Amino acid sequence: MTEETPGFGDAERPDVPSGATPDEAAPQAAEPSTEEGPAAPAGDAMREAGLTAQLDQARSALGERTADLQRLQAEYQNYRRRVERDKVTVKEIASANLLTELLPTLDDVGRARDHGELVGGFKSVAESLETVVAKMGLQQFGKEGEPFDPTIHEALMHSYAPDVTETTCVAILQPGYRIGERVIRPARVAVAEPQPGAQTVKPESADETGGEGDEPVRPDAAEQAEAEDTGKSADKADQAESKENGGPDKG
Repeated sequence: MTEETPGFGDAERPDVPSGATPDEAAPQAAEPSTEEGPAAPAGDAMREAGLTAQLDQARSALGERTADLQRLQAEYQNYRRRVERDKVTVKEIASANLLTELLPTLDDVGRARDHGELVGGFKSVAESLETVVAKMGLQQFGKEGEPFDPTIHEALMHSYAPDVTETTCVAILQPGYRIGERVIRPARVAVAEPQPGAQTVKPESADETGGEGDEPVRPDAAEQAEAEDTGKSADKADQAESKENGGPDKG
């Protein structure tokens, strides 16, 4: 004989009214699921709001990182340009220091060329030296007849000349040198200025004697006074001579 435990079998069975068929009991078992349906949309909305907030945070972080990267790139580009500029400046300074030490040698070569002593092997060496310094950017300047510029010329001699209209370099005592726009030695020159009080010569008229309708040429006051003084002196000389001869002869 088996004993049934009271309440154990009843807990596993759904409550079915007495006399009901199994088909009528099925809808009653499905009723709890229909009551939980309206809570699902609220959970999806909360989940979507959370994802949207996370997406906004990710976008904000991405914007900050992008701005940091752009700033770093700009700083790096500025650093590269600054380094390149400093390299060029250092190179120019080094070249200028080297070429400055070679200027006396170039002056000796120029003087030897002016005196006709640049011949033979010395000429080849001098031309090779001039070619090398030219490749390094050294340029010679300073010519006779060019206007005096105090920024590139150094005046060692000064004079006046009637044939110049402005301060002019009339002699190059020592040529100047530059590297690009940088002057490493000014040209030492002798300058001439226009004669003080000199006036430009006016062109003479085509017909000095004057044509029809022209006024006759009149002597100025100084010439007229000089002519009168000359006439008076001649009269006085004639009177003195007549007195020495005993006066004029009487008929």
